[in-house]
Amino acid sequence: MANQKAGFHTTIDIPGTSIPSVAFGTWKLGQGQQSTDHVEQAISIGFNHIGEYTAQAYRNESEAGIAIRESGLPREDLYITTKFSGRDGLDIETSIQNSLDYLGLKYVDLYLIHAPSLAVPDIPTAWAKMEKLREAGLAKRIYFQPYILSTQMPIVEYGNKYGIVSEAYSVLTPLTSQPGGPVDKPLQKIASRLNSQPEQVLLAWAKSKGVVAVTASTKKERLEGYLAAGDLELTAEDIAAIDAAGLAGESRLTLRKVLRRAAYITLVGGAVVAACTFMGIRVL
Repeated sequence: MANQKAGFHTTIDIPGTSIPSVAFGTWKLGQGQQSTDHVEQAISIGFNHIGEYTAQAYRNESEAGIAIRESGLPREDLYITTKFSGRDGLDIETSIQNSLDYLGLKYVDLYLIHAPSLAVPDIPTAWAKMEKLREAGLAKRIYFQPYILSTQMPIVEYGNKYGIVSEAYSVLTPLTSQPGGPVDKPLQKIASRLNSQPEQVLLAWAKSKGVVAVTASTKKERLEGYLAAGDLELTAEDIAAIDAAGLAGESRLTLRKVLRRAAYITLVGGAVVAACTFMGIRVL
């Protein structure tokens, strides 16, 4: 494996296989040569798991495939994940074949259902189709992707108990999309103590949960920092503090959505009453 280093270059073992514990995703890379270049860069500095965000919906599987081939690494040295996204209204069977064609591969190591709403007509039927893909050798592993921290954690804990590995996508969201939230304080405190960066602490937290962390960046130095995050040792108190802050942040976001919806309903209601009054219609 090229440029193997310490840190996040560990694997999570499950019956019959192992999964690299950090992955490089292609979600926001776009299409074209720049996407290929960024995937090549990630592979060159040591990322050997390309995926989770390598999905049909992001329309850059071809670019990822070019980077994979140009890396010169044997297929077995790379772990490739992609997702069924319902692209162009195609079914699961057609979609994975298209993905393999775009990627230039005979199989993917992991195939996911991108969102619960895509399991049509229902989860058991969709899952049966996924199992047939695995039996045909098109995907070595299959998985269904849940959402929301409060519902994810019981799933992660259950999985850890029974040898089922979960992946954490967008694990850096509290820093990149929700700055100033409750998670910032414990991350800053821990990072200062460990002489590291907050994003490294958050990745180390994900690793402590026994999950595969999926992240991305176009900057080489950040990617190197992400890999080095695997060397951080968090205490039980560190992990508990981040857990509590994350749940507090989720509650705050939920409240914000409720208030926003209430304000919208109030505005719409006020507009309706005003219109009715203008037209001489009694509403009460």
